[in-house]
Amino acid sequence: MPNLASSTNSDVRAEVTGAYAAWDTAFNKADAKGVATAYVSNAKVLPPTHQGPEEIEKFFAGLFSGGFTDHKLTIIDAGGDEKVVYSTAKWTANGKGPDGSRQSAGGIATHVFERQADGSLKLRLHTFN
Repeated sequence: MPNLASSTNSDVRAEVTGAYAAWDTAFNKADAKGVATAYVSNAKVLPPTHQGPEEIEKFFAGLFSGGFTDHKLTIIDAGGDEKVVYSTAKWTANGKGPDGSRQSAGGIATHVFERQADGSLKLRLHTFN
């Protein structure tokens, strides 16, 4: 496990960048189960009706069936310690408009990660607009 007591903000940013890259890859493969594995077992994706891996998987499967793809997370800020890491990010994606045409979407996301025993990061909380 990394020793974040002596880590810099750039170290945390690098870890979050890696977690975001893995998340975007699963999303862009329309892999709802793969996206759901990025969350701890009691995670919440707000709105709070999406709690736990099964509900999170269903939520993202719904987005994929709606044609969403090309997701990209770009860090605005990140920080934390050896147990909890937070990040804010810009997100963009493409979906289908009411007429079936390609439509861009985007906003801001906030993430709270829990560090796992192997040092990896898993999401505890994910909210976006």
